[in-house]
Order: sequence, then structure tokens, then C-alpha cells
Amino acid sequence: MGLGILLAFAALGKALTGWLHLPLPGPVVGMVLLWLALSLGVVRLHWIQAAADGLLAILGLLFVPATVGFVDYLSAGAAWGLWLLVMLAGLLVGAGTAGLLASRLIRPEPGEGKA
Repeated sequence: MGLGILLAFAALGKALTGWLHLPLPGPVVGMVLLWLALSLGVVRLHWIQAAADGLLAILGLLFVPATVGFVDYLSAGAAWGLWLLVMLAGLLVGAGTAGLLASRLIRPEPGEGKA
């Protein structure tokens, strides 16, 4: 029963974030809702304690997929860094070319600009 309650709150959080278009992970919202339910006495701690203790016992194993996703995200960050470098180089070349063109096109007439 405890695992069912935990999964129900995770599913409720996921449904709420999808329905309300919240920029938060659904299970995090579910845990906040579970905390509120525990605080208000709607859910009793002894109902979920055995399931929570079982999940805490294998917590390290549960972080493996998140760690793999984070490592993939970091490798994507390296590609973003390269793209940013290319865009910065393009910006500098474009701005430099525009500056040189502007300085050659807007030359003062001979005799102008001297005081």
C-alpha cells in the first residue's frame, strides 16, 4: 500500500505539472504534495514508511539513470560551447567588416573636419 501511495503522489505531481505547464519535475511536485498531506494528517507516516525505507535502501542505484543523463547533458554542453564560439566569431567578423565598410564610406571631404 505504501508504494502505491508514493507512486500515486508522483503521478499526481506529473499530471499537475503537465496540466499547469509548470517548469518543475512532476515527482518533485508530487513530493511537495506528499509532504503537505503528511503535515495535514491526510496520509499517515506508518502507511508509507516501509516502502520509503525500501526505496532509501537502494537510493544509490536509483541515481544511476540520473547520473547518466547528467553526463549526457554535459557532453551536449560541450557542443553548445563550440556553437557559441562559432557564433561569436561570426559576430566579430560581421561587426568588423561593417565597421571597416562604414569607415571607408563615411570619409570626411578634404578640408572638412579640421578646425
